[in-house]
Amino acid sequence: MTAAAAHAKINLALVVGPARADAKHEIVTVLQRIDLADRLTVEPAASLAVDGFADDSLVGGALVALAARVGCEPSWRTSIVKRIPVAAGLGGGSSDAATALRLANATLPAPLPVAELHELAARLGADVPFFLTDGPQLGTGDGSRLASLELPRDYAIVVLIPHGLRKDSTASVYRDFDARGGESGFAERRTELLSALEAVAAPRDLARLPKNDLASSHLSARLERLGAFRADVSGAGPAVYGLFEQRATAATAARELGDSGATFLTGPA
Repeated sequence: MTAAAAHAKINLALVVGPARADAKHEIVTVLQRIDLADRLTVEPAASLAVDGFADDSLVGGALVALAARVGCEPSWRTSIVKRIPVAAGLGGGSSDAATALRLANATLPAPLPVAELHELAARLGADVPFFLTDGPQLGTGDGSRLASLELPRDYAIVVLIPHGLRKDSTASVYRDFDARGGESGFAERRTELLSALEAVAAPRDLARLPKNDLASSHLSARLERLGAFRADVSGAGPAVYGLFEQRATAATAARELGDSGATFLTGPA
């Protein structure tokens, strides 16, 4: 049996452009893994089974895809201990899928090389390959083309899942984006993001990154009033995060925000 943590992520920036020929959107995003994580175990079995999370679709699909790629039966038992909020913009399902792929691949007599595993992951979802990497990444294209970034990670994070909000489907969020002409000015915002990245030397410099193009929340302003040097929505939401220079300040903010939703005090992973 092999086990590993499947970390959540936040988008430190998300700039979105026009729809592409494949119906996906051109994006530029800064992805940061955080300490909040699910726990997965994978072991060879007589047949495919995924335990612990009844709503899973990604892990089982990932293992079927891996088996088809290498020409074997999907004979693994996976157990998931969920800690990452579901459908929150934190990438929990994609992280679970990537972690299951990596663990199951390691049980094969001839594991897929890293490049082939990443290619397979990209077919499962644009953000799945990120969870096979280490450290922060710049995602471009549909988000699956990755480049490593050197960014500071000495800060604390508060993640807030607002009460009463359910995530709209990602497709619906993008339809709304298109309907409001959100792609206008993409080239300029992309340049702004890349220029801001070049100037990052300390945690507070992350505040220069442009805000999320897809979603916003009034709770970002509240996080900033409580001491966050940057606050924004992650992915398509509804999760909101705040970055804090001091963990004690972040802990106080997490307590203060308890009336607005579920809070998680965490940090970069």
